[in-house]
Amino acid sequence: MGRYVSSTGVHEELLGLLPLKGQTRGEDICAAITEFCKEKEINLDKLISLCTDGSPNMVGKYKGFVTLFGQNVKHELLSFHCIVHQEALCAQTFPVEINQVMALVVKIINKIITSALNHRQFRALLDEVNARYKDLLMFNNVRWLSRGAVLKRFTDCFEPIKDFLTNKGINYPELCDDMWLQKLYFAVDLTSSLNHLNKKLQGKGNTAHTLLETVLSFEQQLQLFSEDIDSGNLDHFESLKEYTESSGCVIDLEYFKSAIQSMKNSFSRRFADFRKYKSTLKFLTSPLIAETGQINFPSFPSVDKRLFSLQLIDLKTKDLWSTKFENLKTDIENLEREKGFLAANHKWTELAKCQKEEQVIFDVWNSLPESFSQIKMVAFGILTIFGSTYICEQTFSNMNFIKNKLRNQLNDISLDACLKLKTTDYSPELNKLSGEIQCQKSH
Repeated sequence: MGRYVSSTGVHEELLGLLPLKGQTRGEDICAAITEFCKEKEINLDKLISLCTDGSPNMVGKYKGFVTLFGQNVKHELLSFHCIVHQEALCAQTFPVEINQVMALVVKIINKIITSALNHRQFRALLDEVNARYKDLLMFNNVRWLSRGAVLKRFTDCFEPIKDFLTNKGINYPELCDDMWLQKLYFAVDLTSSLNHLNKKLQGKGNTAHTLLETVLSFEQQLQLFSEDIDSGNLDHFESLKEYTESSGCVIDLEYFKSAIQSMKNSFSRRFADFRKYKSTLKFLTSPLIAETGQINFPSFPSVDKRLFSLQLIDLKTKDLWSTKFENLKTDIENLEREKGFLAANHKWTELAKCQKEEQVIFDVWNSLPESFSQIKMVAFGILTIFGSTYICEQTFSNMNFIKNKLRNQLNDISLDACLKLKTTDYSPELNKLSGEIQCQKSH
């Protein structure tokens, strides 16, 4: 249902039916979406999954939206807690002392930026010393990437900040404390890795299985980080290593190792909903190694399990069709390589124009004949599963960007049109369209 709403441009209408996000009861959300589905003639029997932000009004055991809405559906629904939100929650499992470091960094930044005079003088100082950056960043607890960006900018401007505070007679003894600085640079390195993970999880066109693999990969990387800290090499902690080499201090390896292990444990506890259905999600790209017993058939009520088993054997044994999925992995690999190259070279415009992974997968499955109707039905159902609420969050952000206090004359009809233009992937052929319009000649 989620991909139907996004693709047909009625997502904005659904958002308009609901009060402010986070302030709505599960019953109200359920009633609004049920009525919406009836109005748009969306068949709930074809609904496979629900993805929420994990708030109580969504996942409450008795009055949460998932529970109440599931009562309107005759089959089992796959329910997921947005993988990006879960990653953000895991990222908040730093020890209390490191959170206190972050709090002091925010306090110092606010001390400089919130005063117009201080802010102006500080920017002049950065220009005078030819600093890499011309200003500091303010922390926003709502934005996913804010913590890492703020800490990185703070350390890059650390010496000018110290000089500025000294000249102003403002004393923060922590800025000269060795252990405090170790925690600061450790936080910079780890939040940088978390930001890299978060960027991979964002964006359109990623399947739920790809998102899960990305998170599981980072979970293993945390084990590598722990071993790196334990050895004292600090190969994966560049900022901390640079500080220790320049200052000659002794690192409290056990403290930082326990901090990483705590975060790894948090990752291990979460994503249980995705782990549970990993075999089902994996079928989308690896049907040649799948078994019938690995698929969660209760969520696919229209699929005939007996025919599915027969068709799966046909797919595996006939080279004409099995070759397609052998080539699919190569195509996805080449796509990821291209996206990695563009991201490394900061070619964001070209990166946004890259073909989406889900489209590559859809093209392969869609090329199969109707004799594979049952396995195609499962594949297309899995393809509709959202691993995150990224598209919904992006739509809210776009709506807030379009409708602000300076545009108080914007009505709902105009907002709806602007929002559709902002969220659509459709690119009109402007040259062709303008060529078909006869220009008005002067007389």
